[in-house]
Amino acid sequence: MDGAEEMDIEGQSQALPISNNSKRFGIRNSIQTNFADDYVFQIVPKNDWTSMAVSLSTNAIKLYSLATAQYIGECNGHSSTINQISFSDPSSPHVLHSCSSDGTLRAWDTRSFQQVFSVNAGPSQEIFSFSFGGASHNLLAAGCSSQILFWEWRTKRQVACLEESHTEDVTQVCYFTSLLTHFPSIVGCKPLSLLCKAMFSKVHFIPGYDDRLISASVDGLMCLFDTGGDINDDDQMVSVLNVGTSIGKVGFLGEKNQKLWCLTHIETLSVWDWKDERTEASFEDARSLASKSWMADNVDYFVDCHYSVEEDRFWVIGGTNGGSLGYFPVTYKETRAIGPPEAVLCGGHEGIIRSVLSGVPGQTMDNHGIFGWTGGEDGRLCCWLSDGSATSQSWISTLTLKSDKTRRKGRHSPY
Repeated sequence: MDGAEEMDIEGQSQALPISNNSKRFGIRNSIQTNFADDYVFQIVPKNDWTSMAVSLSTNAIKLYSLATAQYIGECNGHSSTINQISFSDPSSPHVLHSCSSDGTLRAWDTRSFQQVFSVNAGPSQEIFSFSFGGASHNLLAAGCSSQILFWEWRTKRQVACLEESHTEDVTQVCYFTSLLTHFPSIVGCKPLSLLCKAMFSKVHFIPGYDDRLISASVDGLMCLFDTGGDINDDDQMVSVLNVGTSIGKVGFLGEKNQKLWCLTHIETLSVWDWKDERTEASFEDARSLASKSWMADNVDYFVDCHYSVEEDRFWVIGGTNGGSLGYFPVTYKETRAIGPPEAVLCGGHEGIIRSVLSGVPGQTMDNHGIFGWTGGEDGRLCCWLSDGSATSQSWISTLTLKSDKTRRKGRHSPY
């Protein structure tokens, strides 16, 4: 965190055409770090929102104060791409979990930055995602190459392996949990391994559905399992939802999280009712619809989706190769539409944005006025604050942790 300096970026500001009263914004100051040529892969908050963990392309995990960006420390040990990180256990708030293409899932004490737990998926295996759940909250599920492995995580004993459900890499596994007791949104990244195979997932339970596990894969299938009792391919599968194309990310929304959203690698968006096994809405032209509603730019890719429990509102987050983000409201019930962006993040990044940690458009996520953090292929970690306008929900990057090297503005192909 050495070498803080003021930076004036006149001429690089961009108008944000959200309203007639939109203003221009730019980076106010930046902090040089030792990110070097790293990509920022994923940003996740600690349960009390006092700090955040950031996974990097150097296989390291760094921790920062969420409010001040002060560097806290780092966890090292993985020997290949880190595919997911998560503060998964509310009963152990200092423990951070991570999984990697080195075939291991590890737990770290973020006070000492030491590894305290590890399981191995076996020779030549890669772990792309993980989730804690089960009726007794004792199961650890991991998505591997066309397999889902299960451990009793307290004893580290592998108890099951599902290998007939998917024909390709399992990119995401999620248990259902109540978002009312954890976070009002599901956030994460696009496929972040350099081979573009790995996805990130969160751990989520719904009261009364603690045994239910959903998996998503590049084979285009979302599978729902009942993990109660003995786990096997024949008896535990409840349903299969066929998206029809390679799945990038899934998350939950709606009353009791009965709805499921799905983003694909070809930038389509769909909403499903996982209990009734039916499609609620399908946006095959989601990127085109978002681009048409954005006067300032075109959407090149989708980063994530965001759902507000309190407002029962849903946004898809689209980005540009130049480093801007827009929060586009999605209606999927009687009327199906993607509207103009209600929040725009502009002027912080110079390349593809990989991860978003934020609140609801128009609101901050803490008492410091911070709307959120973003990280990307330019090696920057940007903090976004309100611009103070009562008529424009635009945000400006005021703190930037960045590398010295500007990245290319292209985007990895998922194929």
